Amino acid sequence: MSDSKKTIVKMRLAGQEFEAELNDTSTAQAIVASLPIEALAQRWGDEFYFGTPVEHELEEGAREVLAVGEIGYWPPGKAFCVFFGPTPISVGSEPRSASAVSIIGRLRGDFSALNEIEDGSRVKLTLPED
Repeated sequence: MSDSKKTIVKMRLAGQEFEAELNDTSTAQAIVASLPIEALAQRWGDEFYFGTPVEHELEEGAREVLAVGEIGYWPPGKAFCVFFGPTPISVGSEPRSASAVSIIGRLRGDFSALNEIEDGSRVKLTLPED
């Protein structure tokens, strides 16, 4: 796996816009190929996740403990998962997923406004020019 190629995507969530950088793993590139994606985002502690049309197995390096700002793909829910703080099963302030996720990217810039967004908000994931 090479992380030399990054794809920038926009995530519009409850009227706010966030930017993310996706890596060149096969999972991330499958998500990019399926854009745009529109869904309702579910909140679980300081994680937002939403379903995608992508079906993919866990990739090498998948894990449950993430860094703040990392983005994962959770195969059981075909979900795009954005981690911005602790979840209900975290130990301390670490973001922790319900089970292992493939690491597909990370948020860019200031994403503190995610703390204000409610469960069930509409999300749209697109390429920057869309």
